[in-house]
Amino acid sequence: MLYEMIAIIRPGKIHEVKEIMQTAGSTILRSGGVIRDIANWGVFMLPRATTYAQARYKKGHYVVMRYDAGVKAQETVSMALRLEPRVIRATSVKLGAGKLERMAKLSKVPWNTQVSMQMEKGLSDKQ
Repeated sequence: MLYEMIAIIRPGKIHEVKEIMQTAGSTILRSGGVIRDIANWGVFMLPRATTYAQARYKKGHYVVMRYDAGVKAQETVSMALRLEPRVIRATSVKLGAGKLERMAKLSKVPWNTQVSMQMEKGLSDKQ
């Protein structure tokens, strides 16, 4: 089945982001899955301030991964990210389990940086 995972990691060091995604990716690969795409969206303002692991976050490092894996592998990756203290939030969505032709039409994850920069600027003006 094709899944899309979006993870919000505490902002700061890029090597932490790489390490977390490498751990998730190796879990998928060990279970016989295939990683289709990894997109590093960068650091953006969170929709609202969030408290996690005794820290308050206003920004987060967004990362998106698309992968094919079984249900067991997806559950393992979700649990590993839930237990990781550097991950503010992570969620996975099943995109498809059907025909290859239909799944091939799914394109890369778009991200409009101009809109997000305007939102970030608007949020920083209010604070």
